[in-house]
Amino acid sequence: MDTQKQYYESINLPDVLSIRNVSELYSKFTDEFHSNDTIIISIPEGAEADLSFVQLIESSRRQAKAKGKTFKLSSPASGSVLKVLERAGFIESFDHEDANFWLHKEVTLCVQIS
Repeated sequence: MDTQKQYYESINLPDVLSIRNVSELYSKFTDEFHSNDTIIISIPEGAEADLSFVQLIESSRRQAKAKGKTFKLSSPASGSVLKVLERAGFIESFDHEDANFWLHKEVTLCVQIS
């Protein structure tokens, strides 16, 4: 087994996450997927994001899943990223997997015993 595949890569993103740098971020993600099975994205607190960034993350998530790789955020979405998710209507349509990815909300099962 390739020892490089055993490790993960943590990518620290810039403070501006917009259409102006989405192509650069896409290239970075793609390069890292070639040599790592797990990629963890760190979004700076106070980062400014737009819808193109959320679309890139969603696309990368799907690509990772299709290739059997792990793609996740180091911390829950907040600030500008959270506002974009809310304004674009993503949060209302989240399933459990989406909520876990973006908001780090684990699925809990409640069992009622009578």
